[in-house]
Amino acid sequence: MLRFEPFQGTLEAWGRILETIPDRHVFQTPAWIRYVAESQGAEPTIAVLRDGSTTVGYFAGLTVRKAGLRILGSPFIGWGTEYMGIRLIADVPKGLAVGALLRYAFETLGCVHLEVGDVAMGPADVSGLEFESRVSTTYFVDLTQDEDRLLHSFSAKSCRYSIRKAAKLGVVVEEAGDEQFAEDYFAQLEDVFAKQSLVPTYNLDRVRLLVKHLLPTGNLLLLRAREPGGRCIATGIFLGMNECAYFWGNASWRQDQHLCPNESIHWYAMRYWKRRGCRIYDFCGGGDYKRKYAGTPCDRYCFLKSKYPWISVARRLAYCGFRLKQRLMGLVERRR
Repeated sequence: MLRFEPFQGTLEAWGRILETIPDRHVFQTPAWIRYVAESQGAEPTIAVLRDGSTTVGYFAGLTVRKAGLRILGSPFIGWGTEYMGIRLIADVPKGLAVGALLRYAFETLGCVHLEVGDVAMGPADVSGLEFESRVSTTYFVDLTQDEDRLLHSFSAKSCRYSIRKAAKLGVVVEEAGDEQFAEDYFAQLEDVFAKQSLVPTYNLDRVRLLVKHLLPTGNLLLLRAREPGGRCIATGIFLGMNECAYFWGNASWRQDQHLCPNESIHWYAMRYWKRRGCRIYDFCGGGDYKRKYAGTPCDRYCFLKSKYPWISVARRLAYCGFRLKQRLMGLVERRR
C-alpha cells in the first residue's frame, strides 16, 4: 500500500530533488514555500511517497492553524498559489496517491482539513474519496508559436491595436528590481479595486515578501510601464520556471488607461518567458479581458476534504464572511 512519510531533509535538499522532476513548477520551489510560510504563518510540509521501500513521488504543501485547528494546504485558497500537490516519479495511479495523502494528512499530521490543487489532477483522480471540488477557468497561451504568429492571434481591435497605440504614444515597458516596485504596484492595485468599491484581497507586505523571496531566484519578472515623461503608469508581476510562465498580478492608474499600458506589459512578459524556454503562459484565472489574448480555456480544480462535516460548513462561512468584509471595506474607502 502506498504511504507518505516526512521528508528527512532541508528545503534546499528538497529543491535539489525538485530539479530532477520533469513536471516541476515554481509553486513547489523552496523560495515559493518560504514566501508562503512567512506571509501566512505556515509550516512547510514536504513528504515522500513510498511503495514498499521504493520512492515513487513527492508532496509539497504547508500546514497552518485556523481557530486552533491544524489544516494542510497544497495550496490553500487565498495563498495566491496556483498549483502544488503531488509529483509522481513512477507509474503510480494518481488516485491511490491522493488516498495516501488523505491518510497522511488526517492520521499522521493530525490535520482536520485538506485542500489540494494540482495541475495534473482532475475529478477522476479523487473518485470515491468524497472530496468537495471547486472549479475555475484559466487561459493557456501557446508560447511555442513564433512572435509574429503569437501577436496576430490576439484580438485585432482590443489587443493588437492597444499594443501598437501604446508604442506610438511613447509608452515604454521596463524590467524592475528596486525596493519601490511593491509600493508602486500596490498603490495602483488599490486604485483598480476602488473602481469596483472594493479593496485588495492581500496587503502590501504580501507583495514585498514575494519580491524578497522570488526575485533572487530568477523565477520572478517585475515590469513597469512608463509614459513619455517617465511616470510609472502600470505594473505587472509574472512567474516562470521550466516550461510554464504564470501571470500573478497587474495594475494601472485609471487616468492613464487610455495609453494602453496593460496590453504592452503582457506582451513583454510573454516574449520574455518564451525566450527563456517557456511553452505555456498561464493567466491563472478567468476574466473577460484575458480572452483577447487568444488563450485556450482550461478548467482548474481545487479539491477540499474535512475530517468532520462541520469543518466544511465553517470553511464556507469563513470564505463568505471574508468576501463580505472586503466589499464593506471598499464601500468605506469610497466614502472617505
